[in-house]
Amino acid sequence: MSDRLRNNLLAGLFVFYFLCVSFSAMAADPIVTESTNAVTTTGTQVTTVKSPPPSAISTNIGGSNSDLCTISSSGAMGTQVLSLSLGATYTEANCLRLKKASKLYTFGMKVAAVSVMCQDPDVWQAMMDAGTPCPIDGLIGNEAKAAWEVRQDLVPMPEGENELTAEQKRNKALSIMGSVVGAILLF
Repeated sequence: MSDRLRNNLLAGLFVFYFLCVSFSAMAADPIVTESTNAVTTTGTQVTTVKSPPPSAISTNIGGSNSDLCTISSSGAMGTQVLSLSLGATYTEANCLRLKKASKLYTFGMKVAAVSVMCQDPDVWQAMMDAGTPCPIDGLIGNEAKAAWEVRQDLVPMPEGENELTAEQKRNKALSIMGSVVGAILLF
């Protein structure tokens, strides 16, 4: 038996078992607690408690150190049958750029620190507007300005200019939806 077939069979059995357990739990009667209290009047009191389904709780992902460039996100969703909790982290590029430039400046490498900051398109443009072009190939000042005019392909571009077209976004969304449908059909 191939590994793929074995894995698909195991996944199918797991999903079938999970659905059977979920549906049997749904069919069970709600938890009912009845209590009778004697009151100074001759009446009785009945209390009925129906519990909600279990919750999916998503914890915070991340560290306690505020000097990190990592941002976390997490979320949870629960229904009567299935609960799901997901979390992810990603690293913020501008934060890393600032930390690298600061460290280089601390080590006395001021030109290298400016060069790191010049990877940001806004900083690059601000430096050109101020008449102090960003270093390139070890050149600074007017020599760097002349080198930038020749090497336009190295100029950092804003994010918006590299953005996908509407057709590319549509095709990407369709491919993702196709993958999800294919995964559902496979299992």
